[in-house]
Amino acid sequence: MKAAYSSPELWLIILHLPLLALSSDCDNRNVFLACNTLQASLGRSIIQDNHGPDYQSTITGAWNLFNTQFQPTCIVFPRQSSHVQVAMQSIYTFDVNYAVQAGGHSAMKGWNNVNDGILISFKFMNNISYNPSKDTIILEPAVRWGESVTALESQGVSPVGGRVDDVGTGLLLGGGLSFLSPTHGYAADNYVELDVVLVDGTLVTATASNEYSDLFRALKGGANRFGVVTRYEVRAIHTGSLIDKTWFGGSIAYPNTSFDAVAQAVSRYTRDVSDPNAAILVYFAAIALPDASLTNLAIANLYYNGTSQLPENIFGEFLSIPSIPESTMLTSLSWPDIAFSLTEPLPSDGHGQTFACTVLAGDEDDSLYVDVVREWTNFTTSFRQEFNTSVLAFTPIPVSQIMIGRERGGNAFDSNHSSVIVPYNQIHVQVTLPLGVPQMSPEMEEGRQLFIKQAPRSLGFPLYINECDAEQNVFETYGQYEFLKQTYMKYDPTRFNIRRTAGPPGL
Repeated sequence: MKAAYSSPELWLIILHLPLLALSSDCDNRNVFLACNTLQASLGRSIIQDNHGPDYQSTITGAWNLFNTQFQPTCIVFPRQSSHVQVAMQSIYTFDVNYAVQAGGHSAMKGWNNVNDGILISFKFMNNISYNPSKDTIILEPAVRWGESVTALESQGVSPVGGRVDDVGTGLLLGGGLSFLSPTHGYAADNYVELDVVLVDGTLVTATASNEYSDLFRALKGGANRFGVVTRYEVRAIHTGSLIDKTWFGGSIAYPNTSFDAVAQAVSRYTRDVSDPNAAILVYFAAIALPDASLTNLAIANLYYNGTSQLPENIFGEFLSIPSIPESTMLTSLSWPDIAFSLTEPLPSDGHGQTFACTVLAGDEDDSLYVDVVREWTNFTTSFRQEFNTSVLAFTPIPVSQIMIGRERGGNAFDSNHSSVIVPYNQIHVQVTLPLGVPQMSPEMEEGRQLFIKQAPRSLGFPLYINECDAEQNVFETYGQYEFLKQTYMKYDPTRFNIRRTAGPPGL
């Protein structure tokens, strides 16, 4: 595919730019040249500096307070793929730092904003459409999962997307976990076609069977390292409309005296439950109170598609654990009901966020699940004066979900080698700081890193990159790590992405 404009055309634009008061620093000089080149080519509504009408709201709109502290030299607001091509060619030619922001829902500092570089914000690329003849859904990068469910509800379809309504399409690039996943695989396993702008501005369309099939597979877990996706075409799942109450479930809350029992129930569910109509998300929450005491509880979100009650043989253990009766809510549900059951404040809620992850196999001893909860409890107790909330979440990955990925050509994280498939559990730790606190104390960060190091982890199973710490080398846990490294070098031989944008290490 041809890039948006050639290098000679680029330098003709540069020659006609107004004189600039440039810093003597080479990087600063280059980024100013790149921004002015882009503004001359695409106009001031698409390329905005800090005086532009959408600049400040984009910076402050990142969900994580830590990512609102960066000041890009200019922001690109593309309306179509060709604008991203022009932006990436200029970024590549001038060799400057950049970042890409879709939904902005990232706890990894610097992964979706940049200081003294160029930010590509997909704020205005948020179209959603359903193609009945192909039975596929087209998503532009700025779409959030709640928006997709709302837009498609009347047509009775939905993408396999996130479990929190405010999460955006960046979730797809990390694999993507959904309550639909036991039946339909990781969200990325549902790709049909991707439009991708490579680091040099070249636009390609990748599918499972064309010349870019390796890139297609690498983008199932490769995060932001392989290019900028400007269009996702994914399978449409026929989930029904708001009135179709085909699911049953909801949430059960437990006191901290039930923590060990809940952890053991998660372990046994992961090992024993193979029914793809069942889906759960179990999390433990610590909420800091003004007097520095903690409120601790566990929440089990339990769902089953196809019955008017929760099957006892699947969910019986969770139903029997001593709970908080007034906080238990179980009922008949539609898919849109489930999609909006977990909500978060819209971006710019003013809290700093951090993530970390670990993974446990389904055939591990129950005690390891209990140990993870106890390690997390020790961490939250030690730093109860310094955070607002902390969550430890468990997502079982059943054999059915793993098999779907293999049947659809594989993804970046599954090994595809073993004939014996073991289910496993993706475990996520989130820490939210008090409102307006701009950084974590060194002592708390040391304690958080100690938790990451000491929390039990099963070797040979992939960590989940969407919920990792920025320093965790998730790629090296992937079953397709060597494939991923080879594919990266094929599409970015100068390692431009690694050098010029923040993201997961290891390539």
